[in-house]
Amino acid sequence: MPETCLELSKIKNIVAIKEASGNISQAAKIANLCGDSLYIYSGNDDQITPILSLGGLGVISVLSNILPEYTSNIVHSFFNGNIEQSTKLQIDAIPLIDALFCEVNPIPVKAALNEMNFNVGIPRLPLVELSSVSKEKLFREMRKFFII
Repeated sequence: MPETCLELSKIKNIVAIKEASGNISQAAKIANLCGDSLYIYSGNDDQITPILSLGGLGVISVLSNILPEYTSNIVHSFFNGNIEQSTKLQIDAIPLIDALFCEVNPIPVKAALNEMNFNVGIPRLPLVELSSVSKEKLFREMRKFFII
């Protein structure tokens, strides 16, 4: 994959990658091989700060749908030199992030947004609504952040 990214970075209109493999070593190899010729964005909310530390520029996020300012603060804290704050925010959000991925995306985030009265509807088939066990877990974590 990193070698493929290097080849893709040579194409004029390919400028960035959403790195969502979950493999920090792979992200580091992409950064090493591609340098400034391919921007890296975290595609995993649980790896925002680690990807930024490898030269990433931001995140393509699920968490930001329910905590936009919080997610922005993770990134801005890092870029403002407050790595400790970015790391704390990242770590504190892990249980909520895990809950947002307890079932296939976008099932949990739709349930979260509906609970927040945004009324985004139910997932389209073949996806189904969030199970009651997963809802309980997700809503418990959302209450910890005073979202609901």
